[in-house]
Formats: sequence, C-alpha cells, structure tokens
Amino acid sequence: MIRLIKRYESRKLYDTEESRYVSLEEITAWIRDGQEVRVQDNATSADVTAQTLAQIILEEGRRGTSCLSSELMHDLVRAGRQAVTSGVEQVQHGVDRLVQASVDRLAPVRRAREEMTRLRTRLDELEASLAGLEGQQATTYSSDRAATTAGRSRTRGGK
Repeated sequence: MIRLIKRYESRKLYDTEESRYVSLEEITAWIRDGQEVRVQDNATSADVTAQTLAQIILEEGRRGTSCLSSELMHDLVRAGRQAVTSGVEQVQHGVDRLVQASVDRLAPVRRAREEMTRLRTRLDELEASLAGLEGQQATTYSSDRAATTAGRSRTRGGK
C-alpha cells in the first residue's frame, strides 16, 4: 500500500496514515524499509513525489551520506529519465552477477551434500550387512554350543 504524504505551502510534510507531521529522514527510513510513498501538494493535489525524493537525495549529499556517485548524478542531469533507466539496468546486471557468483560458490556445497548422502546410504548398507553377519555368527555359535552340549550328554550317558 502506498503511504500518502501531504506537503503544505510551508513545506511541512504530513503523514495521512499516522496523522502527524514527519521529517524527510522518516520518509527516507520508510522508503529504505520498502514502503512506497506518494507526496501530494495539499493546495493543488499535484504529485510532488519526484521533487521530494530529489530533495532527500540532496539532503543526503549535504550530510555526506549519499550513496550516489557524482558520475551518476551527472548522468541523471544529462539524460533525465534515460539515465534512471540505465542506472536501473546497471543495478540489475550487478545483482545478476552477484547471484551468479553466489550460485557458483554454492555448487561445491551441493556436490558435498550429494556425496554425504551417498556415503550415508553406503554406511546404512554396511551396517545392515554387519548386523546380518553378526546374526549368522550368533546362530552358528548357538548351533555349535548346542551340538557340544548334546555330545557331552551322550558321552556322560554312555559311561
């Protein structure tokens, strides 16, 4: 949902959602948190969102906290809307490269997990085989013991 901010002639900004005046810093924080804002001139109902966002960028530049380079700002002035589109495309390509690099780093992890799964399966098979051998050994031992006991009984009975 888009948050409506009204700008008065005094340049005060009024948040209609919270029914209070707000600062540019608060609007900046909302935008960084993913909130969409629309700034409307109270007297004319004109959309002044772009001017307000430009003002936010200007204030950040004055404070030295802007993340926009001088080169990008020059491009914005020279090309206007085309520069913004180009900048967005550059960001998209950068994100695509970052995602691809992350996936490339994850490939060895995926292979290691697959190998661990194969090793677990093989270990389960070996444990089952060992249990079978132990069962056979116990049966053989019981049979041998029973035969030995029976042989002793016959020997004692025959004396």
